[in-house]
Amino acid sequence: MSRGRTIRGRWVAGSVGALAAIALLAGCAVAPVPMPTPSYSSTYVTPEPTGLAPLTGAIIPVGSLSAPALSAKIDNHPDARPQVGLEHTDLLFEELVEGGLTRYVAVWHSDVPAEIGPIRSIRPMDPDIISPLGGIVAYSGGQSRFVQQMLNTGLYNAIHGQRDTDDLMYRAPDRPGPHDVIVKAQELIARHLDLAAPVQLFSFAPDLDSSSAVREGAATAAITARFSSGSRRGWAWDAASQRWLRSQDESPDLDSAGTPYSAVNVVVIRVAISNDGGVPKTELIGSGEAWVSSGGFTIHATWSKASMYEPIRIVDDTGTVVRLAPGNSWIELVPLAGSVDFAAPPPSPEPSPTP
Repeated sequence: MSRGRTIRGRWVAGSVGALAAIALLAGCAVAPVPMPTPSYSSTYVTPEPTGLAPLTGAIIPVGSLSAPALSAKIDNHPDARPQVGLEHTDLLFEELVEGGLTRYVAVWHSDVPAEIGPIRSIRPMDPDIISPLGGIVAYSGGQSRFVQQMLNTGLYNAIHGQRDTDDLMYRAPDRPGPHDVIVKAQELIARHLDLAAPVQLFSFAPDLDSSSAVREGAATAAITARFSSGSRRGWAWDAASQRWLRSQDESPDLDSAGTPYSAVNVVVIRVAISNDGGVPKTELIGSGEAWVSSGGFTIHATWSKASMYEPIRIVDDTGTVVRLAPGNSWIELVPLAGSVDFAAPPPSPEPSPTP
């Protein structure tokens, strides 16, 4: 029989085994279960910093368009059509030349094709058009005084027939001369990546619906610009593509794929024409009347250009800077002796009366 005693009314075993059992039970408290540490992995990706393509207003990653712009004097004689690469231009200026014909100053930066052309000779207004862009200008030559004016701009002059362009320009065998000089555009730019990218020339809205013409302009179905009695240019609004489609002398103006040339913005600038030794010169240092057409609408404006190196500035009738829609632009430098017409869309049909 085990011994024990009563302590404060409780029986406590007196044997060593009993005491050991009590001690064991006292030391067997349940240890807390450790809680798992939660793990969290973020899926957020920091977006690349963005900016605007200087000549189209498109949103691009910062630093993605660091190459210089390539401007070129492009032929618009019927024998030069279809031209090479015009559907890739950021900007295109159309100007009056001899005989009532027109030529282009075409500018590539954000979308440069392998080849462009055919290039032709420089004209006295071209330094005023091209100088704000910097970079490279390509042409086939010209009167020595006009060539010297272009050389004086400080741009890199890539001239057909010079040693530095021998392997970059060639005469296409399937085109009649002199409408046949083609430029290897990408290779030309690749040799001059030390030149700066162009600055922004125009102001841009973030999207088409925010452009000045759409917000404040008049609905427009077609634009007709006459440079001379023999040079009529047309633009028709195409709602399906949200672009203006181009015609020349009442026929579609087609690229090499049979697609009409098109533009997001059509800018019409009325200009005086002077006579520079028998060569028409578009006078761009000054100011005058303008219209900007985007999204099927047109806003009246005023243009001004303070000097050769300054860009063209366009403001509306309240003095507010006009904002173009993001995309490519054609700038029509229409002589004051020519004309410009804007056609409104036809009125919507009246709903039939309810019987």
